[in-house]
Amino acid sequence: MRKSAIIGLITIAICIGFLVSLNAETDTYSNFIEASSSNKEEHVIGHWEKTKGTHYDAIKDPNHFAFYMKDEKGEVKKVVLNGTKPQDFERSEKLVVIGKMENETFYASKILMKCPSKYNDEMVEVSQDGQVKQYKKS
Repeated sequence: MRKSAIIGLITIAICIGFLVSLNAETDTYSNFIEASSSNKEEHVIGHWEKTKGTHYDAIKDPNHFAFYMKDEKGEVKKVVLNGTKPQDFERSEKLVVIGKMENETFYASKILMKCPSKYNDEMVEVSQDGQVKQYKKS
């Protein structure tokens, strides 16, 4: 084989290895059981367990919002956000909480909410500092 062909094959192999290593670190959705066995930040998708209500007292502690969420496997856990209660939380159809599980409580750093809309599907992100971002579903 010629030198240029060997160098080309080596370059292609390095590029493929680089792309595979980038893809290995992408976030995927998990459930509460997987999040409890992991020590890294997880994305858990589920629904608000309306029968258990929410806990938010703006006068006593405006930076503490707690509720119960059922993940896609049916597991119900308490979720705590150290931030204000997201606007229109009660209207959300689906939730994605991003954070870590400690003991039996999931401590969220962000909450993504899929709110019903007559015209479009949007995800709303609420961070710990109360900032709200909207994303169009693609």
